Amino acid sequence: MIIILDSGHDNITLLEYFMNNKKKQLKTPPSLTMHAQYIKDLSFENPRASEVFTKHTGQPDVEVSINVNSNVLNNEQYEVVLILNATATVESKPLFLVELNYGGVVSASNISDEEKNAFIMIEGPKLLFPFARATIANVTREGGFLPLNLQPIDFMAVFRANLQAKQKEAN
Repeated sequence: MIIILDSGHDNITLLEYFMNNKKKQLKTPPSLTMHAQYIKDLSFENPRASEVFTKHTGQPDVEVSINVNSNVLNNEQYEVVLILNATATVESKPLFLVELNYGGVVSASNISDEEKNAFIMIEGPKLLFPFARATIANVTREGGFLPLNLQPIDFMAVFRANLQAKQKEAN
């Protein structure tokens, strides 16, 4: 038995201390468990392959778009899908296009229902992104190009942008 010596109060056990001082109780932080992750859809197009590798094409312009979707699978599990699209062009002509939908099955614990959606839509993609990033880099390298290394993404900003877009649609 552990005894707490609290000045001005009677000596009490650790259990009594936490039961009586709810403000001082330790709260378990929310957590997200990844049960599975997978490539849901992957496409790589190299429409000008023979021209690209036989002529000097110059430095490409690369545009990347990112989005996140989620679906309820059951009361406790959700599918989170990270959608990455990249298009490389030279002089307005396509060099390559890569599209990846990278999914995961997650569950959240120690979080209220009101906060669960935001938590899943921000933390789920954070867990998936390193693997999706590696997939994009490998595919572009195997397609004959330098690996496309995506920069880190602020998924809080992506969530806010999606939320604002949905609010505009509702109005």
